Amino acid sequence: MSKPEVEAFDKLVSFLNYPMFVVTAAADGIRAGCLVGFASQASIHPPRFLVGLSEQNHTFRVAAGATHLAVHLFDREHLDVVELFGSRSGDTINKFDRCSWHLGPAQTPILEDAAAWFVGRILDRFPLGDHVGYLLEPVDGSPPHELEQWVSFRDVRDLPPGHEA
Repeated sequence: MSKPEVEAFDKLVSFLNYPMFVVTAAADGIRAGCLVGFASQASIHPPRFLVGLSEQNHTFRVAAGATHLAVHLFDREHLDVVELFGSRSGDTINKFDRCSWHLGPAQTPILEDAAAWFVGRILDRFPLGDHVGYLLEPVDGSPPHELEQWVSFRDVRDLPPGHEA
């Protein structure tokens, strides 16, 4: 039985419908990417973004040697790409063989079906429980062209994970 304060927290966050992102990384000739729900703008001046990567997944291991991460936002029209990066593990398949992408700033993989993306230089890494926080300084990107229906937690809540968190 869990503690009442944990039950309250669990219930509260179960109602949230936050945006989901696909984060990609490259290091030592290896590319990786995963679906991320723990991400947020962390500062306005200077601009900063925080991404939490699970210590269990392939992308976390690649990102440990990376200098930059790419953060992608998808519209619901490309839910198939989001599902690929959220339900399959880079430990067992090469996700980049199954989607369109190109090399972006700092040789970071950019997913071509993303509605918007930015690449951020990793300024710091720090523990966040079962995830590691990556503090990013944006260096380049492509903004959305219009207000779209972004993929959110509600769209992927039943997706079987490539790795448990």
